[in-house]
Amino acid sequence: MPGPTRRQALGAAIGVAAGGALVGVTSASADTVPAGTSSEGSASGRTGAPGSFDEVFEGRRIQGTPAEARTDAHAHAGHAGHAGYRVLIDGRELPVMQHGKSGWSSTINHYERFATPLEAARTAVISLKGAVVVPFDPTA
Repeated sequence: MPGPTRRQALGAAIGVAAGGALVGVTSASADTVPAGTSSEGSASGRTGAPGSFDEVFEGRRIQGTPAEARTDAHAHAGHAGHAGYRVLIDGRELPVMQHGKSGWSSTINHYERFATPLEAARTAVISLKGAVVVPFDPTA
């Protein structure tokens, strides 16, 4: 009986590599500990609106604040798509939007849904690969 073909061997190798990459991303996400002011229960969205967070993830500072906690001049600046939540990556705003009960998305990962704004911000950091967040201007 002949052994596996080159195509079968290549497919198996790619499958193993993809699985290893997935495990690496999952463990990197699990290793971060939020330094935020909220408990894990409120940050996960299980107890209502998500709470504040402030953490360093893959060398980038991620901050998130509900609209009720903000007192700056931009709190009522008419950002309808932000759903009352502000996320910053290294001090630059990442627009996030809540989609009812189906989750949150960001301008970086618009077609994906995440349980919390923190998960959307972490995935945006991974997708940015070191690039900075540029301001979103829908009129440009």
